[in-house]
Amino acid sequence: MLSAFFKTAQLKTLPAYTFAVWVALLSLVLAMVLPLAANAQPLLAQPGVPQTGFAPLDPDEADIAGEFAFARVQYNSYYQGGFGYGPWSVDFPDADRNFLRGVARLSNVRVMPEPIVLRLDDDQIFEYPFLYMLEVGRNGGPYFSPSELGNLREYLLRGGFLLIDDFWGTREWQAFENSFAAVFPERDIVRLQADHEIFRVYYDIDGPQMIPALGNQNAQPERDVGEASLHAILDDDGRIMVLINWNTDMGDGWEHTYHPRYPTRFANLAYQMGLNYLIYSMTH
Repeated sequence: MLSAFFKTAQLKTLPAYTFAVWVALLSLVLAMVLPLAANAQPLLAQPGVPQTGFAPLDPDEADIAGEFAFARVQYNSYYQGGFGYGPWSVDFPDADRNFLRGVARLSNVRVMPEPIVLRLDDDQIFEYPFLYMLEVGRNGGPYFSPSELGNLREYLLRGGFLLIDDFWGTREWQAFENSFAAVFPERDIVRLQADHEIFRVYYDIDGPQMIPALGNQNAQPERDVGEASLHAILDDDGRIMVLINWNTDMGDGWEHTYHPRYPTRFANLAYQMGLNYLIYSMTH
């Protein structure tokens, strides 16, 4: 079903074009999910692509008012400010740009040509139903001001989707958990099992996958936990509001898509997982 962003009981008014582009996107998704999921080809078999990443988007691939915009969250950390180059900016902008280009080339979804960076106290977040945060366990975890907490809580309850990526081990989990307990103190973080629909919604993925950082090509655990897992904060209907990648780094898979030392299988997984998460966010 369509995102709760389009329910009538909204506390803020979304621009009219938001509804139109997401309805158009849904129709495109439904038309292409079955054939692509059944006949997925190697994702990097694209001739003429430079080794540093996808080639720039062609004019017919990018759309200034495209259906999908990649919006990254800029945040402050307890022990380091988020302005400038804090943990929020890791892999930026290459990971974001490559994922946009991957979405454009692996689906019929029209994307905006450049990623967006927003703070949570900016009401523009209500225009972008998909947000991305990473490195949420470093430097004590994110520090949310009262206005950021209020906006994020409202955004998620109204149908927004937040993807969290690239944090590792027990210590970073505790920092993340302490920060997000202030957003939804009444809701538990649940672990998603391999039979959850998010692993089948577009590509067929065999449960959570550990995608390593560049320099860790053997996918060894970076901290004290030896496996990747996927967790979520759910709304009252069971919809995923916050999707939490623990002990995996999709951002490096996107950023280093064509790096000669980065294994193709992990880059492929990063795009497959990202597209599954994106399609889920659009259809729930």
